[in-house]
Amino acid sequence: MSSPSYFTRYENLAFERTDDGVLTMRFHTGGGPVTFTGQTHEDLPKALEDIALDTDNQVLIMTGTGDVFMDSIDGDSLGEIFKPGVWEKIRREGLSVLQRLLSLPIPVVGVANGPATVHSEYLLLSDVHIASERAIYGDSPHPTFGITAGDGLQVVWDEIAGTARAKWLLWTGETIDAATAERWGVVNEVVEHHRAYARGLELARILAAKPRVYRSLQKQTLNQHLLRRIVEGVPFGMALEGLTAA
Repeated sequence: MSSPSYFTRYENLAFERTDDGVLTMRFHTGGGPVTFTGQTHEDLPKALEDIALDTDNQVLIMTGTGDVFMDSIDGDSLGEIFKPGVWEKIRREGLSVLQRLLSLPIPVVGVANGPATVHSEYLLLSDVHIASERAIYGDSPHPTFGITAGDGLQVVWDEIAGTARAKWLLWTGETIDAATAERWGVVNEVVEHHRAYARGLELARILAAKPRVYRSLQKQTLNQHLLRRIVEGVPFGMALEGLTAA
C-alpha cells in the first residue's frame, strides 16, 4: 500500500500506517517533541480532513514524540492575535479541530506518552485514552499568557472531569499526574511508560477489526452530546479568549 501525499505534507505531523489500517499521527518538531505553533494550528484541521477522507484508515492513534505529548508553545507564532481578523482565523481553526476529532468516521485512540499541558483537550476527545505513568495534564499557556482558556479546554474538562475539577485545574494552573487523571475518569488506562504506545496499538487493532459501518455509527452515537457542547461553547469561549488577548 503506497503512502498518501498528506503523510509528508505537514511539518509538525508525522504519519505511519499498519497493514490493517491503524494510522498513527505523531506531533513533532524536527523529529523531537513538538513545539505547538501557528502553523500547527493551521495544519491540524486540514490533516484531520485528509484522514477522514482516506478510506484506508480504520483507526487513528494520536500521540506525541519521545517522552512528551505536548508541553511547549510558541505564542508569537500565532501572530497578532489582538487583531480581529487574525483571531477569527484562529477561532475558526480551533473549532474545526475539535469538531473533526469528534466527527472522524473512525475511532481515535489517544496515547499520552508524557506531559500534556498544551492542548490536553485533544487527548480527552479521544474515544479511548491511554496514558503513560509519566503523563501529566494541565493548562500552561493560558495562565502564562494571561488569557481566558476558551478554546475548548473549559468545555471538555468540564464534561469529562466535572465542573469543580475543571474550575480548579483552569483557575490554578496546577497539573495532575496520570494516576489522578485515571481517578478523575479522564484516562481509561495508565500503563508503564515504555508500554503506552504498544497498548494503544493493541486496542486500535481490536477496533480496526470491527465492521466499518459499526465503527462509524458507534463514533457518532457516543460523541453526539460532546459534539453539541463543543459547537455551543467553543465559539463563545474563543470570543472571550480573543477579547482578553486584545
